[in-house]
Amino acid sequence: MKNHKFIARKTVPASVIVLLTSLYFAQGFPAGLLVQALPPILRDAGVPVEYIGLLKLLAVPWVLKFLWAPFMDRFYSDRLGAHRGWILIMQFGLVAILVLLSFFSPYEMSTALIVVFLLLLFVMNTGCATQDIATDGLAVKLLVPEQRGIGNSIQVSGYKLGMMLGGAAILFGMDVVGWQWTFLAMAGTMVLLTVSVYLFREAPQYGAPSNVSLASSTQTNSFLGLFVGAYKGFVSQPGILLWLVVLLTYKVADSLASAMIKPLLIDLNYSLTEVGQITLISSVTGLLGAIAGGYIYVIAGAKRCLIGLGALQALSLGAYGLVETQNLNHIVVYIVACTEQMLDGMTTVALFALMMDHCRKGSESTDYTVQACLQIVIAGVGAVSAGIGVKFLGYAPVFYSAAALGLIALIPVWLLFRRYPKGSALIR
Repeated sequence: MKNHKFIARKTVPASVIVLLTSLYFAQGFPAGLLVQALPPILRDAGVPVEYIGLLKLLAVPWVLKFLWAPFMDRFYSDRLGAHRGWILIMQFGLVAILVLLSFFSPYEMSTALIVVFLLLLFVMNTGCATQDIATDGLAVKLLVPEQRGIGNSIQVSGYKLGMMLGGAAILFGMDVVGWQWTFLAMAGTMVLLTVSVYLFREAPQYGAPSNVSLASSTQTNSFLGLFVGAYKGFVSQPGILLWLVVLLTYKVADSLASAMIKPLLIDLNYSLTEVGQITLISSVTGLLGAIAGGYIYVIAGAKRCLIGLGALQALSLGAYGLVETQNLNHIVVYIVACTEQMLDGMTTVALFALMMDHCRKGSESTDYTVQACLQIVIAGVGAVSAGIGVKFLGYAPVFYSAAALGLIALIPVWLLFRRYPKGSALIR
């Protein structure tokens, strides 16, 4: 009987699966537009490359979203729901912007219209980042610790699928029905993805979060006081410094190596078509890895996943060094790429699940968001460092260094679980 109860706690309700899948797919869908579809579309329309380069700046809200996350945890509509209300507002706002964008044409835009177009995209991306804050907070609230492996499998795979299909569908739609109908179809898709949120009824929010250190009620009335108090509470958790070491180091190897994989292949005389094929197949494999990662997490647990799969991913990143030095054939390159991406999907699920375990009740959006922002910063620093490293050392030393750093990063993970068997002081 006890075992049946434990299994039941690990089972994510079908309604939650549908809800989270639609929400994370909805995040990935516009990301496919910004990352995959718009650069080639705008360039094909003759938009100057300096404006296309500005698309990278649209990611700024994803780095800075921790600034307004505490506000969202404290101010919400009881009638709509603490997280559901914010999600509905952002999703319908996104629909409105997509409808507005449908009236633009990249082939007929003056400089002034290009600026307005980019501003609308910036507002849209800010809304997507804000939706992400609320969605992550809702996911933490809905999933008990035993369900977070499967829950984050849904998160990672849903986002990846939305991004892949979004980018491909937009490029396909542009050729078939043109710009306006493609964007209107996107808006319609977002409406459909909002139905599950609209039908969902969120339970009342908890009271004040644990470990919130606000000196006075006067402090809470100012944004600065709210901000400082929220994050002071987060860093006051038992064992948080050790966890932050894990969070900041675990994906360094991946950040360092991933940025240089495509340039390596190009410099090894792979054609753009071949690089595209490798990217597509390995991305699908990564999606499958993310799906499988949740179930592996349930069976093996967080410690085995982070250490065992993390070690394997580190070795797979080092294998790219052999790709350069040993002149390995194409089949081996496909195997290395698919293996690394599958392991990346699995380790990402495990890391995200443990990030949820370090969120306080009543402050889920704030706590998860600041951890996610740190991951984004690490990815950016890793990419820049990799480029400099390749310039002065070459590809192989950078990939071997990434593998070594990936293995070294497992030491803080081991220390964390030695001190806290479940990986977090908040989980009993």
